[in-house]
Amino acid sequence: MIHTLPNGLRLVHIERHSTVAWCGVALGAGSRDEASGQYGLAHFVEHTIFKGTTHRRAWHIMNRMESIGGELNAYTTKEETMLYTIFPCGHLDRALDLLSDLISHSTFPIDEITREKDVVLEEVASYRDAPAEAIYDDFEDMMFAGSQLGHNVLGVEHDLAKLERQHCLDHINRLYTPDNMVLFYVGSDSLDRVIRLAERNFSMPQRPMQRPDRIAPDEVEPQKHTEVIGSHQAHTIVGARLPGMYSPQRYAIALLNNILGGPGMNSMLNLQLRERRGYVYNVESTAVMFTDCGLMEIYFGCDCRDVKHSLKIIDRITSQLADKPLSERQLEAYKRQYCGQLLVSADSAESVAFNAAKSVLYYDALPDLDALVENIMSVTAQQLMDAAALLTPTKCSILTFK
Repeated sequence: MIHTLPNGLRLVHIERHSTVAWCGVALGAGSRDEASGQYGLAHFVEHTIFKGTTHRRAWHIMNRMESIGGELNAYTTKEETMLYTIFPCGHLDRALDLLSDLISHSTFPIDEITREKDVVLEEVASYRDAPAEAIYDDFEDMMFAGSQLGHNVLGVEHDLAKLERQHCLDHINRLYTPDNMVLFYVGSDSLDRVIRLAERNFSMPQRPMQRPDRIAPDEVEPQKHTEVIGSHQAHTIVGARLPGMYSPQRYAIALLNNILGGPGMNSMLNLQLRERRGYVYNVESTAVMFTDCGLMEIYFGCDCRDVKHSLKIIDRITSQLADKPLSERQLEAYKRQYCGQLLVSADSAESVAFNAAKSVLYYDALPDLDALVENIMSVTAQQLMDAAALLTPTKCSILTFK
């Protein structure tokens, strides 16, 4: 159920009989909405929003949900920020009061700002020590160079060092507005009760969101780059640009992604690279779809001597998928597997909560699992070939750490 409060804030209510509830706020504010010279601000605000409000100090914020056995957390992506709490049922008022306080009354104390800079800088440094994770950011930077999407969500050291309290306050005032956020609840409380408590706690005045226009990055020519980091294992991403999340191709792309390197051990790349040849320890495919563009990223980690062999196999598989249709039997089997995975995922309260919030944020509608399954089952062999054609070797870029 979607209910809109008088100030324009959208509320998502999903009744789920459980002893645990999920409640949070999804905001259309990510790293692509930062100004040049302030890279890392959205993520920094996510950290420092917990450091004090006009009503609570940092310790009280941290303890408010933990004292009843709950959790308070947040994350930032390139297009959204999520603040949320998980707690035993019966404490919804406490959760909404705290979330509202963070959204509307955070003060960003100067001493906390200074201290948290060191924490975030350490996070940036530790992330660089994990090449299997860092390579994704570097690949996206390479593919989106010079655009809003072409910088790490965590930010860069010289910009982080310059961030001040006023930058955080300005970010909140511009983007944490009722029309740019979705309040969500998954739990056993009734819709009437959730609406009543939401109206009491989230009655902030309506004001326009001031977000810069999101401009799709220009497409770049395919690139090949190797960075020598002195690691025992080589890490490689091969990938290409995709259309965005509103594209009619999104269902065929999602199916293709699952066929190539989804979570199943029987994905094409896992079978060919790991099970049959032993080239890689890990191989996976990810379809990242933003509002106006996207990326397909195939990652694998292997011995340095096996990088070229692995790339040749990936090229062969994607080319075959683009050039030759799967048999009706093969296609139906892949579609059944993927739809089954979607049904299993939908049994997770976390998945239900986050998917519902993001669906309303981006599509202004609740996710329809039946419709999604129907759309996946309707993908034709030709549509799958067209999606695979986006990944042919001449269109792909390659980044390797070794």
